Amino acid sequence: MMDKLEKILMPMAEAIGRNKYLIAIRDGFLVSTPLLIVGSIFLLLANFPIQAWTDFIANVQIGSSNLATLLSKQSDATFTIMAIFATMGIGYSFAKQLKTSGIFGAAVSLMSWFILMPYSITGSISAMFDANGAAMEVVEGAKATVTGVDLGWLGAKGIFMGIICGLVSVHVYAWVEKKGWVIKMPAGVPPTVVQSFAALIPAGIVMTMFFVINTIFVACGTDAFTFIFTFLQTPLLGLGDTLGAMVIAYIFLHLFWFFGVNGGSVVGAVFNPILQTLALENLNLYREVGVQGYTVANGAHIISQQFQDLFATWGGCGSTLSLLIAMLLFCKSKRITELGKLALIPGFFGINEPIVFGLPIVLNPSIIIPFVLVPTINIVVSYAAMAIGLFPPCNGINIPWTMPIFFSGLLATNWVGAVFQVVMLIVGVFIYMPFIKSMDKQYLADEAAAAQAEEEEDDINLDDLSFDDL
Repeated sequence: MMDKLEKILMPMAEAIGRNKYLIAIRDGFLVSTPLLIVGSIFLLLANFPIQAWTDFIANVQIGSSNLATLLSKQSDATFTIMAIFATMGIGYSFAKQLKTSGIFGAAVSLMSWFILMPYSITGSISAMFDANGAAMEVVEGAKATVTGVDLGWLGAKGIFMGIICGLVSVHVYAWVEKKGWVIKMPAGVPPTVVQSFAALIPAGIVMTMFFVINTIFVACGTDAFTFIFTFLQTPLLGLGDTLGAMVIAYIFLHLFWFFGVNGGSVVGAVFNPILQTLALENLNLYREVGVQGYTVANGAHIISQQFQDLFATWGGCGSTLSLLIAMLLFCKSKRITELGKLALIPGFFGINEPIVFGLPIVLNPSIIIPFVLVPTINIVVSYAAMAIGLFPPCNGINIPWTMPIFFSGLLATNWVGAVFQVVMLIVGVFIYMPFIKSMDKQYLADEAAAAQAEEEEDDINLDDLSFDDL
C-alpha cells in the first residue's frame, strides 16, 4: 500500500512543487506577511478584549481623533489593501520565475489590476446635504453612484482578481520580451534607462490587452472584478469554507510529509489563497461588529488561515507537540527521551523537523496512523466547538504560526479557545501514547542488544589466548 501511495503522491508533489504559477502565488502572498503581522499587533492593541483598556484608548483624545482610531489605522494600511500587496507580490515572483524583470512584473500586474477595477460606487443614501453640510432633504432608501474606489476590491474581494492579473499580465509581458519586441538602446546608456525603454513595448501591449478586456466587460454591462467575484471567488470560497475540504487537504498534507515532502508547501500553494481570503473576510467582520457580534450566525467563517495554523496542529505537522509530551512521559529508551528533550522547545514554537526526521516519522509505518489521525480529530472537534458557539471562530488577526499554544488561542478567540487548545493537546498525547510506546519497546530491545554486543567485544578471556605461535 505504501508503494502505491508513493507512486501516486510523489509525482503529484513534484508537479505542484515545480509549477511556476503555484510557486508565484505562494511566494507572492509572503510579501504581505510581515506587514500583516505588524498590523495585527496594532489591531490587537485597538481591540484587546479588556473593557477597561478599550474605554481608556477611546477616551484619550489626540487632536480631532482618539487613540483607538489611530491604533486602528495601521490595519487599514495593511489588511484593507492586502489585495494590492498580493497583486504586486505575485507579479514580482512570477516575473522571477519567467526570468524577466521583477520590478516591471510587479508594475504591470498592478497596472492591469487597476485597469479592470470599477471606479464607481453605488450605495444607499439617507439625506441630501448642502454646501455647509446641513441636511436639505431626507431620501431614505435612495441610491447614489459616485466616482471612487470601493475599498472592498482592495481587500478580500479583490484577491482572486489580483492573482489572475498578476499571472496573465506577466506572462504576456515575458512572452513579448522573449520575442525581441523591445526598444534597444545604444551602448553607453545607463542600465536603468535601458531597462525602462526595453519595458516600453511589452508594457504597452499588456495595457492594450487589458484595455480591450475591460471594454468588453463594460459593453456587457458589468466589470471584470464583479464577474470574477461572482462566478469564481465566491464558489471557491464556499467550497473551501467546509469541514470536508479542510479534512481532505490535511490528509493529503500529512501523507506528503510522510514521504518526506513538505506537505505545507504543496497543499498550501493551492489551498492557502482561499484560507487567507476567508481570514481577511473574518477580520473585516470582526472590525465591523466587534467582539460581541462576531459569531458564526453573523457570517464569521470557521475555516480560515488562523484556524489552520492555530487549531489544526500544535507543534507542527501531525500536531507533534502531543507526540513530544508522550515521548517524555511514557518512553524509556535513550533514543526517544533524548530526542524529546532536544525537540521540545522548538516544538512549542511549531518547529518539528527534528522529530519528523529524527524519530523518524518520515517513511515510518508504525506512526503514520496517529500522525494523520490527531490533526484530523483536532480539525473536526475544533470546527464543532466553534459551530455550536463554545467559543468564536478565529478573528482573522494575523497571529504568527510560531505563537505557542494557549496564547495563540487567547489572541485569536478568547480564554475558552485557549483552554480548548490545551485540552485537545492532551487528547493528542493519549492518541499517540500506544504507538510511541510500541516504538519505545523496540528501541529498548535494540539498545539492550547493542549494549550486550559491546560488552561481549570488551570482555576478553585471557585463558582462551594461545602463545604457542609466538
